[in-house]
Amino acid sequence: MSISSHEAVTRMVSRLLAARGHEPELLLQHLIAIQQAFSYVPPAAIEALSAAMGVTRSRILASIDFYAFLHARPRGDFDILFSDNITDRLLGSEGLRARLCKRLGVGLDEPREDGRVTIGITSCTGMCDQGPALLVNGLAVTALTPRRIDRIAELVEAGVPLEHWPPKFFVVQDNIHRVGDLLSNAEKMGAGLQRFLELGPAGAMAELEASVLRGRGGAGFTTALKWRICRDTASDERYVVCNADEGEPGTFKDRVLLTRYADLIFKGMTLCAGIVGARKGYLYLRGEYRYMVPRLKWVLERRREQGLLGWDIAGQPGFDFDIDIHLGAGAYVCGEESALIESLEGRRGVVRKRPPYPVVSGFLGRPTVVNNVETFLAAARIIEWGGHWFRGAGTQQSTGSKLLSISGDVARPGIYEYPFGTPVSQILADCGGSGAQAVQVSGAAGVTLAPAEFHRALSFEDLPTAGAFMVLGRERDLMDMTRNFARFFAHESCGFCTPCRVGCRLLEALVEKVAAGQASAYDLEELRNLGNLMRQTSYCGLGTTAANHIRDILDKFPDTFNRRLSGPDYTPAFDLDGALSVARAISGRTDAGAHLEAV
Repeated sequence: MSISSHEAVTRMVSRLLAARGHEPELLLQHLIAIQQAFSYVPPAAIEALSAAMGVTRSRILASIDFYAFLHARPRGDFDILFSDNITDRLLGSEGLRARLCKRLGVGLDEPREDGRVTIGITSCTGMCDQGPALLVNGLAVTALTPRRIDRIAELVEAGVPLEHWPPKFFVVQDNIHRVGDLLSNAEKMGAGLQRFLELGPAGAMAELEASVLRGRGGAGFTTALKWRICRDTASDERYVVCNADEGEPGTFKDRVLLTRYADLIFKGMTLCAGIVGARKGYLYLRGEYRYMVPRLKWVLERRREQGLLGWDIAGQPGFDFDIDIHLGAGAYVCGEESALIESLEGRRGVVRKRPPYPVVSGFLGRPTVVNNVETFLAAARIIEWGGHWFRGAGTQQSTGSKLLSISGDVARPGIYEYPFGTPVSQILADCGGSGAQAVQVSGAAGVTLAPAEFHRALSFEDLPTAGAFMVLGRERDLMDMTRNFARFFAHESCGFCTPCRVGCRLLEALVEKVAAGQASAYDLEELRNLGNLMRQTSYCGLGTTAANHIRDILDKFPDTFNRRLSGPDYTPAFDLDGALSVARAISGRTDAGAHLEAV
């Protein structure tokens, strides 16, 4: 790095620190800003941050290594990442990526010699309803076609800044096809807050309890109980965190909610703060949704101007609460609440040991409510419209409605709202997916349904889901999905526990062995055994669910694996003699004794 560039880096770091602060929990946000400015995090920035923030170089380097969107080596001026989600693959993303690589003369993850461009892949962009999609310098480009790919190649070669690219490239559709009580009820600005002031914190909590609202992130923990524990835990400070890190492949509902209903979500966070006694909140926003930040900041500022956020909210002395936006940087595991809090504190998003749970000891060691976007929206509706209104839909154990992100082989991909208890068959009929071979409910970590199960109902007692609903038509080879999910989990494991860190790699290797036609019945049994071991011993939900799709394919679609078996006997997946070829070349040995077969 030249002296001038070194100076440019240090000047930017100084400006960042002056504007945003020196607190260690801001480290990730500073790294993201530096990455955006220089296409990587230069050594000079690492040195400056370490000295000014009091964090070690090893911690900074560990964070850069952990997050997919941070790099210690330069990327291209145009850093392009294609979505590798199975729904994008179904739509031809691999061929489009190869076309762009050829047009630009660049290999995968290899910056071009002139530094103009880098092309890579990312697990999912959250654009499954309008793929194939990619990110260019963090901004989403949807609805890719060969013609659009060729135009992107021309723009990159000409060095045209993104702000001068065709605006239609960056259009993200909402695609809301079915609305229910959550999405259709009109509201006036501040109406929910006025109702909260009428009820008081105790009355608002009573409405939430009456609703029997369960968290919409998939686990289904009772929302009122979580808020009550936070409120009742002794502390001088409490926090409210909205988990908008929807990294599960096939999920994009939070993207739409933050686009259309940001006011309601921020209102739900504010009402939660009023009940539990928090003064600070954070929206933890998935890194793939960085393009949303300007508008979300505008919504927050408007709420402050209208007295709905900040000091003395709605004219009530002492009702103080404000919200900051915290960006993620490409780590699926941060969707888990304790890993999210680690990331919020500026560290690697590694799952914490529990107990204590975040609701007792969360952000900065204080009681913290962590709920997802849909849960805060539902809570805002409940406090405004009443708990009994909310219970008017759904089932006894699963009250209210659920938002689904529907993608794959359907005529109308997008967002659908259904009351709990709705059968899968009805959902397929509504979205134009009635000819489905399989449905993947709740993403890669969820359940694979065969047609004989399409009578099952969406509910916590039957089919719980965080929202992903991926449909695969009869012409699809389910091995493609299985391989995609296995690669996904191997890539996204945080490495905290050995069963997940090692197990995900072994699952991937075994699945690839089957796909290559080199496996036997022994390997299928090993897949089952490994999946069971991971489910019993992994520390968090990533490891315990990583083999779900494999188990379901083995049980419900056995021919997907069986027709690829090489025979009844075990076949090694690793060619040890072949691996010794390098040693033979170095030593110059060609005799029979240098080969395993001869020993």
